[in-house]
Parts: sequence; C-alpha cells; structure tokens
Amino acid sequence: MRAFGALLARELRLAARHGGDTFGALLFFFVAGALFPLAIGPAPEVLARLAPGIVWVCALLAALLPLDRLFGADFEDGSLDQLLLSGLPGSLVALAKAVSHWLVTGLPLLAASLPLAVMLQLPRAALPVLLGGLLMGSAVLSLLGTACAAVVLGARRGGVLLPVLVLPLTVPVLIFGAGAVDAAVAGLPVRPLLLLLGAYLAACIPLCPLAAGAGLSGAVE
Repeated sequence: MRAFGALLARELRLAARHGGDTFGALLFFFVAGALFPLAIGPAPEVLARLAPGIVWVCALLAALLPLDRLFGADFEDGSLDQLLLSGLPGSLVALAKAVSHWLVTGLPLLAASLPLAVMLQLPRAALPVLLGGLLMGSAVLSLLGTACAAVVLGARRGGVLLPVLVLPLTVPVLIFGAGAVDAAVAGLPVRPLLLLLGAYLAACIPLCPLAAGAGLSGAVE
C-alpha cells in the first residue's frame, strides 16, 4: 500500500504540472454543453427534457480527452518499464492511474456539471440524482478509459482506436445515469437505475485494472 500511495502521489504531481489537461477538459465540457441551446433553441421545456443526456454525453467526451496521455508519456520515456519493475503488479499501476484520472478529471467535471445543468434548466429536484449518478459514472469512465488506454498502448493509431473501444462500453453508464435523472424529473423511482450503475462500477473495479495490467505487460514486452 505504501508503494501504491507513492505512485498515486507521483501521478497527482505530474497532473498538477500539466494542469492544462484538466482545464482543457473543463473548457470542452462547458463549450460543448453551451452549443446545444444554440442548436435546439432556448425553450426551457426542451432544454430541461434534454439536459440529462447533454450533461452525460459532454462529461463522457470530456473525460476521454486526457486518456491518450495516461500511459503514453511513461511508455515513451521508459518510466513505465521502471514502474512495472518496482514490485507493483501492473493491475495496481493501472489502478493508480485510474484513481489519478478520476481525481484530476472526474471530480472537476462533477463540480462543473452543476452550473451546466442549471443553465440547461434542469429542475432543482433532479440535481442530487444527477450528481450522485455522475459520481459513480465518472469513476466507471476512468476505470474503463484506463483499461482501454492500456490495451491500445503501443499500437499504431492508438489514439483513434481508444474512443472506438471506450464509447461502446460506456453505453450502460449513459443509459442508467441519464435514465435516473429522467425518472427523478418524472417523479418515478430512481433507486433501481442508480443500483444498476453501482453494480456496473462494482464490476469495473476489479476487472478493469486486471485487463489494464495485462495490456501494460503486453506493451512493454
């Protein structure tokens, strides 16, 4: 655990030095969300109906932006080889990367989703459901993105393959997350959808680091 904590601290220091990645993801999130009212019109009832899907899709696309650098820099300068030789299994190295991505990208997007949802006229009663779903959904996105980034590491056109792998896997996240907010707006029970989202997160926590560790081992061999 001490080695894992040291690796996580290293990742957070590196993320702080490259703060432009987080700023770029947040800027993309706001700009993409602000384009929808210009395209579909400013009618409050229309924006309120589409707000859950808009926020979730924009958060997903914004979370994809830093994934290309998640392992790329360490792979190019040889740091990844040293990390895998440090005694930590590849799965824990990948888990540290996923936690770092969630802390520096997922949590800021979670905070930024509140003003965007208010701007899109989402009813205030549905805001806690949106934030609760995004809390779990952003963690799923970080885990899935880390696993897919490790799988395509070293491959030709890896930056093109990465979204192709990640996006289909995030379809359940979008369905459960946006569906829970829609249910809250309609006055329907939201607990079943949030439980399904939590179950997906529970499955990703052990499986994604294992898949990422296998991808990292194959990339450095």
